[in-house]
Amino acid sequence: MYTVDIKDVKKLRETSGAGLASCKEALEVSQGNFEKALLYLREKGMAKFIKRQSKVALNGVLGTYKHNDGLLCVVLLSCETDFAANNDLFKNLADDIALHVVASNTLFIDREDVPDDFFGEYFGNKISTVTDLDLNKMYSEVCLMDQKFFFDSSKTVKDVISELVARLGEKVEVKYIYKFDIKNGVHISVRKGS
Repeated sequence: MYTVDIKDVKKLRETSGAGLASCKEALEVSQGNFEKALLYLREKGMAKFIKRQSKVALNGVLGTYKHNDGLLCVVLLSCETDFAANNDLFKNLADDIALHVVASNTLFIDREDVPDDFFGEYFGNKISTVTDLDLNKMYSEVCLMDQKFFFDSSKTVKDVISELVARLGEKVEVKYIYKFDIKNGVHISVRKGS
């Protein structure tokens, strides 16, 4: 049987940002395997993310990023309490998501936000032969939550938000995204469903 070493717990905590008790539990479950412990914490964070979805996120911050080529993005990242909204990790994630949106082809926040007519625009004449693989590829290109995170391509934006939910213990969601092409005076809206 594996005996948890405090050095391993500290290392896992530094890497994951999870609490000490959660890191100890993850190491026990994974029998000291660091990668499996990280996966366990990520899955546990996803469970917390799902559980928190019924909560209302009325607080938040605006994350912004302005690129020197004239693109500007403003993101409203919401949470349940002003305590979480004032957390530096939360504020930094809002800004990081804004930079991510400028660097990517984000057109929608989540899969549910994609209107039916967009599928015809995207796939054209091939719409009748579209597979799940084709749909997942499209979602990963145009939906923020499905995109590989700009700062860590081993995770999606949804994974990064789930990890923050696990750390803060409350709902976190991207409410709105606005992109502007300042040089040309164009507003590029990232669409969100109802």
